Amino acid sequence: MAAIFTLLAALVVAAVSVSLAGALSLRMPRGFVERMVSFSIGVLLATAFLHLIPEALESTVPARTLCAVLLAGVLAFFFLEKIALYRHSHHFEGDGHHHDHGHDAHEAGRGGVFVLIGSAVHSFSDGIVIAGAFLAGPWIGLAAALSILAHEVPHKIGDFIVLIHAGVARRKAVAYAALSSAAIVVGAVTGLVFLERITAAIPYVLVIAASNFIYISLSDLVPQMHRFDAHDRQGREAAIQAALIALGVVVVVVLNRNPT
Repeated sequence: MAAIFTLLAALVVAAVSVSLAGALSLRMPRGFVERMVSFSIGVLLATAFLHLIPEALESTVPARTLCAVLLAGVLAFFFLEKIALYRHSHHFEGDGHHHDHGHDAHEAGRGGVFVLIGSAVHSFSDGIVIAGAFLAGPWIGLAAALSILAHEVPHKIGDFIVLIHAGVARRKAVAYAALSSAAIVVGAVTGLVFLERITAAIPYVLVIAASNFIYISLSDLVPQMHRFDAHDRQGREAAIQAALIALGVVVVVVLNRNPT
C-alpha cells in the first residue's frame, strides 16, 4: 500500500506543481505569487518540526545522533547551494554589464541549463523523501507530499523566469520544467526499492528531509518575504505574512491529524 501511495503522491506533486506554476507565472498577478511564499514557509516548517522530526525521534536511533544528522543536513544544503550559485550565472542581455554582444544571452542560456539540472536533482531527492515518509506512515507521507508541493510551485515559477530570460519559448519552458519534475517519480521509485530493504535508514531520511525544509524556509523563502515588505511602513504586509504562515501551519496540522 505504501508503494501505491508513494507513486500516486509523486505523480500528483510532479503534475500539479508544473501545471499550477505555469498558470500562475503566466496569468496570476505577482502579488498572489508573493503570498504563496509566506504560506509555503508555514507548511514547510510545520512539517519539519511537527511531523518529520518527531516521527524520526520515535525510532530506536539516539536523539543526539538524529540531531547531528539534522545539523549536517542543513550545512550540506548550504554548501550545495553555494556550489550551485558559483556555477550559475545571473547575467542577461542588456543587464547593464559590459560584455561583447551576445555574451549575456549565451550566459543566460547556460544558466537555464544549470537551473534544469539542479531542478531535476532537487526533484529526484524530493521523490526519495516522499518514499521514505510514506514508508514511515501514511500521514507522515501526506505531510511530506504537501510540503514538497507547497515549495515546488514557487520553485518552478523561478525556473520559468530563468528559462524565459534565457530565451526559451514559454511552451518549451513548461515542457522542460515538466521533464525535470518527472525526476520526482524516478526518485520515489528509487526510494521504494532501497528503503523497503533498508528500513533502518528511514529515520535518517526523515531528518534529512526536515533539514531540507528548514533550510529552504529560512535561507530562501524568508529573505524573499523581507524583500516583499521592504517599503511596508504600517506593518500591513508583515501582518498578512504572519497570518499566511499561521495558515500554512494550521493546514498541515489539520490535514495530517491521525484519526486513530
